[in-house]
Order: sequence, then structure tokens, then C-alpha cells
Amino acid sequence: MVSPSDEVRNGDHCEVIAGTHKGRRGTVEDWNLSKTGHATITVREPDGARFKTLARNTRRSA
Repeated sequence: MVSPSDEVRNGDHCEVIAGTHKGRRGTVEDWNLSKTGHATITVREPDGARFKTLARNTRRSA
């Protein structure tokens, strides 16, 4: 489980470390809590492409 201090927030640069989008990087644009209690985020890559993923599959990057 991710501790609150490690969780990504809007505007953070992140790297996806698990799941379908593993290895992709970008900036967190939209953080949401789903009805089932999972945190989901939209990530915008440097080339402008966007994708949605679970926040637990990401980590902050420099």
C-alpha cells in the first residue's frame, strides 16, 4: 500500500511502474476517487498524449 506522502498529486511528474501503461511517464492532470474507492489519475505525456491509470501503479519521478 502507498503511504499518503508517496501518493502522486495533480501537477506531479510520475512514472507508471505497473499495469498496462508500465514504463510511461508524464504529468498528473486529474486525480479522482472512484465509487469503489480506488484512486485514478489522468497522465499527460510530454508529446501531449493522455491516458488514465490507477494511482497505486505510479510513483513520483524527478
